[in-house]
Amino acid sequence: MLLSGALAMEVRELAKGVHWVGARDWDRRLFDGLIPLPHGTTYNSYLVKGEKAIALIDTVNPGFEEQLKAKVETLTPLDKIDYLVMNHAEPDHASAIPFILERSPKAKLVLTEKGAKLATVLYHPPVDRIMVVKEGDRIDLGGKTLRFIDAPFLHWPETMFTYLEEDKILFPCDFFGAHTAAGDVSQEIVDYDWLAKTYFGEIMMPFAKSGRNAMDKLEKLEIKLIAPSHGPMHDDPGHIMGLYRNWTNGRTVRKVVVAYVSMWRSTQQLVEAMVQAMLDQGVDVRVFNLAESEVASLAGELVDAEGIVLGAPTVLGGLHPQGLFAAALVKAFKPPAKYAAVLSSFGWGGGAVKQALDILGPTKIDLLGAVEVNGTPMETDLQKAEELGKLMASKVKERPLT
Repeated sequence: MLLSGALAMEVRELAKGVHWVGARDWDRRLFDGLIPLPHGTTYNSYLVKGEKAIALIDTVNPGFEEQLKAKVETLTPLDKIDYLVMNHAEPDHASAIPFILERSPKAKLVLTEKGAKLATVLYHPPVDRIMVVKEGDRIDLGGKTLRFIDAPFLHWPETMFTYLEEDKILFPCDFFGAHTAAGDVSQEIVDYDWLAKTYFGEIMMPFAKSGRNAMDKLEKLEIKLIAPSHGPMHDDPGHIMGLYRNWTNGRTVRKVVVAYVSMWRSTQQLVEAMVQAMLDQGVDVRVFNLAESEVASLAGELVDAEGIVLGAPTVLGGLHPQGLFAAALVKAFKPPAKYAAVLSSFGWGGGAVKQALDILGPTKIDLLGAVEVNGTPMETDLQKAEELGKLMASKVKERPLT
């Protein structure tokens, strides 16, 4: 449900001539058909008015175009916009490009070379209205200068940042974001760090190297405010940048994430034995029952976990579908974990362990071993799980943290 009235017309001034004109989506509960959004999200768009030109930075999700138009027009007629900046081509930020260009006949669409290719196939802008920029290019709006920073694969190949030089505001699109519709600045949200961490795990963790490159570039800038395209802004940039330095560098803590699913408690018994052994060794353990846990929480814990344990029974010659999903997520998300182990059980035929090792094998994670049991675990099977837990604990505890 789209908000109407005063809430829908919310406009925030960030600095003289700089306003938030985005949308809060309190009702959205799923992103990319995968990521739960218990707190909704925002689609942040920013209007920058200079003395001689006006720029709109990013747009909004489909369905919020009229709200964006109404907010912009509290500040300036839409046909006065000179530049529409596309930091990222994904539809939650760029789908309103045709809507804005149609109503802003003189506006140029500002994007990277790769962004131009994506915008062409996604939004079909007129070729003569595309303005390609590269690292270090500037647009002078008159007392407001936009500088563009190439930031590819954060998290698509065309992504860039926009930096407003005079006001020292960084517009990094998805980078430094979070999924919540609450708050104007991150300090207002009690659990913001966790929201940012789960968001990073889902969106940015697979692109940690690109994130490190971007952080290196940002070290050279004086930044007073970070204005991302999801969630609240950061008026204390040092805090979120400190978190991102840790996360993009893959810094881990002495923690093991256990993700498991069990049908008749056989795999669960192995998990319980291994978890207890690790706890007895003083290791922080986070356990996720895949039948009940959210992807966001699992992704958030993987951001700085040193070890991973996957537990799943065999179903029709391979991993239980929930276990297969978890293994695929680990491979896709590329967490910084250094060690992994697999626990499994089967009735009339195995195959789960082999499939798990096939999926995890190509990663850089050191596979410490597996325990697989036919039927109900015997005491000797539980002891094997305990020994594997002790081995995992010793590896996690002995390795110097990064």
